[in-house]
Amino acid sequence: MPEACAPATADRCHCAGGTGDCVRVAGTTAAIKGYDRGAVGWRLNMGIAVILVVLALLMALAFRGISILLLAPVLAAVAAALAGLPVLASYTQLFMVRTGGFIITYFPLFLLGAIFGKLMETSGAARSIGDWSVARLGQGRAILAIILSCGILTYGGVSLFVVAFAVYPLAAAIFSRADIPARLVPGTIALGAFTFTMTALPGTPAIQNAIPMPYFGTTAFAAPGLGILAAVIMLGVGYGWMAWRASTARRHGEGYAASLAEGHAERAMADADAPKLAFGLALAPIVLVVVLNLILSKYVFPSMDLSYLALPEWGEVQPKDVIGVWSITVSLVLASLSVFAINPRLAGALIPSLSDGANASVVPIFNTASLVGFGAVIAALPAFAVLRDSILSVAPGNPLISLSIAVNILAGITGSASGGMSIALEALGPHYLDLGNAAGIDPAVLHRVTAVATGGLDALPHNGAVVTLLAICGMSHAKSYLDIFVVALLGPVLALIAIVAVASM
Repeated sequence: MPEACAPATADRCHCAGGTGDCVRVAGTTAAIKGYDRGAVGWRLNMGIAVILVVLALLMALAFRGISILLLAPVLAAVAAALAGLPVLASYTQLFMVRTGGFIITYFPLFLLGAIFGKLMETSGAARSIGDWSVARLGQGRAILAIILSCGILTYGGVSLFVVAFAVYPLAAAIFSRADIPARLVPGTIALGAFTFTMTALPGTPAIQNAIPMPYFGTTAFAAPGLGILAAVIMLGVGYGWMAWRASTARRHGEGYAASLAEGHAERAMADADAPKLAFGLALAPIVLVVVLNLILSKYVFPSMDLSYLALPEWGEVQPKDVIGVWSITVSLVLASLSVFAINPRLAGALIPSLSDGANASVVPIFNTASLVGFGAVIAALPAFAVLRDSILSVAPGNPLISLSIAVNILAGITGSASGGMSIALEALGPHYLDLGNAAGIDPAVLHRVTAVATGGLDALPHNGAVVTLLAICGMSHAKSYLDIFVVALLGPVLALIAIVAVASM
């Protein structure tokens, strides 16, 4: 075992048995005698292997359908045990503390977002927006109509899962009339719901845009120019690909029914009698979310005396740490109430949606929070410091590059944009903020790059949203994943490269 001792100089240390070489282990300086250096290196390599194996198991077992609520604590305990950390203390003092902290901060957003989305679905507003898009663009632009329908809904705060359920019947009907292969429906919905409105467009209330706010002291409108640029690239790459795929299928004589799973034709039209609203009324709650979010975050809350937040009983936080979350919370509450005001005759049908939406929010937030707890344990392992330093050593003069790599890789490993982002920010967020300040990078830029970086490798085949979308559409990975890969992974990665390059000029 190596002997730990204080450094005598920058590169020499004094031990009881003499002087040895200093090495960095888990962020501390230790001294070892020459013959122990290989042993320390071996232990660090084994520690890195443990991290990679545990992350691979998380990905593989989640792909097989095992709940993250079980996988995250179990695999965190395995990692802690193999690294020599106290298992029970790792669970109660690291895993649960970080898990609880995430829930405390973000539960209102998950809860209200799910309720608002369910209200939009039950009231018929979601379907009305889709019908309007198709009517204006025509069946000849069916793909673009569905993309924009999904985009409007998700930008207005409707959960991407709710959007997938709500838009699929419409997409199936429109694609059938236009004779576009059914296997292209998942890619079209993914482009509209999983990409530019989830991470790029400024002001989106998506959780991927909300999580960076407390870490960087920003709002949902951070770096709007970079966000719009990323959105244009994602939409351009994705739509270009889907239009080409539809054109190719048409040339080969492939129509809608060729790839349709048995029984889905009937299910696609099952919601034909759902209530409908005039487009203006259907859109009003979404406009309200965006406008209120902007006004509250930029003008109302900053003008208020929030000095009391510095007191111990209020958490000793700065206003900038909570204004972003407060703004989205209030916006979603008022927008949800507006759905009732617009649809008073449907109050009896809408009230059950409150419970349905609340129940639907529980599993997503606990899954994400569990991944945060898992990340806290991984970050406490001695070998994680080596991985962290390796990531940070990539383009050391530009933290945007290493931040992009870290978030993207972790989102891919966990199969979750919000989960990967949470792990990265929990472990490295304050460090990146310090690096950004030292390099003169606006925290808003760090926010936007972080958000966009979550939307790349997270769309690998084991992603929960991908699996759910394919199930809703009755498609397999073999039939439809290639399109999802291009529109939800390749396009966002290209957009990320572009905004990092622009921000680095």
